[in-house]
Amino acid sequence: MDQFEVVVSKAEALTPRIREFVLARANGAPMPGWAAGAHIDIHLPDVGRRSYSLIETASPRASEHPTAYRIAVLQESKSHGGSTFMHGLKAGDRLTISPPANNFPLHASAGEVALVAGGIGVTPLLTMACELSAAKRPFSFYYAGRSRSELAFLGDIERLTGAGATIHADEEAGGFFDLEGLMNRLAPEVPLYLCGPLPMIEAAIALAKRMNWPQGRLHFEIFSAPEEKSGDASFEVELKSSGRVYEIPAGKTILDVLIEAGEDPIHDCRRGDCGICQTAVIEGIPDHRDYILSDSEKASNKVMQICISRAKTKRLVLDL
Repeated sequence: MDQFEVVVSKAEALTPRIREFVLARANGAPMPGWAAGAHIDIHLPDVGRRSYSLIETASPRASEHPTAYRIAVLQESKSHGGSTFMHGLKAGDRLTISPPANNFPLHASAGEVALVAGGIGVTPLLTMACELSAAKRPFSFYYAGRSRSELAFLGDIERLTGAGATIHADEEAGGFFDLEGLMNRLAPEVPLYLCGPLPMIEAAIALAKRMNWPQGRLHFEIFSAPEEKSGDASFEVELKSSGRVYEIPAGKTILDVLIEAGEDPIHDCRRGDCGICQTAVIEGIPDHRDYILSDSEKASNKVMQICISRAKTKRLVLDL
């Protein structure tokens, strides 16, 4: 099942900029199951697809055979149309969605976990907290935002954490959340699951490298679309299997061009953090912009993420 239709059964404002939606089939039939960290893609007319994390705060069992999906959407100040469209929805409106996918799973273990949310990045971590709480597995929860009025789900978080969450509002604290301090305080065996604004995630990645965290200790998910960089130039991509050559202009990714040309590369996130579109490089030097390859993997120039990375040479030959 690639896509199916749902109806908005509930649309409610949680904060001035965050709206919650409940989506269900028109006939009430069951929906595909999912686990903590999963998201759905909503296919918006004239906008394209947008990814939203699924939310469950009552019981992990509810996500195994759901009859509805719950999501929350932030009204972006620099919206490209997605959040504006979503915020205009009302009960009874119909949408086309893809089944749940999960690039941000909560790994099974008995050990402690740290959950850090920035703004709307709280959504996937709510279900993680629900699963951890139900399993009686120790965890800490940190939730940061600009002001308390912009923080949604505070009641759910208080219930799931037994009022043990750390809530940080920049306006009250007089500054940003001390991510470096937290990462320094965590015991070496505690993994960190982080979802929030791109600068927050990039800071965590840089800190983890500086602190010599082992690969896989920091888990994160990015929902920000890549932005064009000044100085980006066009380049060519040759597909090894067919010999077809495509020009990749500034402002479009390799993945964009291949899909528009009727090619069918495997992909999902389009943001360089899931690894599904990873492709072997036969010739040329990539301009790596992803968030998952290690420094040594990037230096080898043997693979690249075609959803976000570009080229330092005039042509790339890819194993596609």
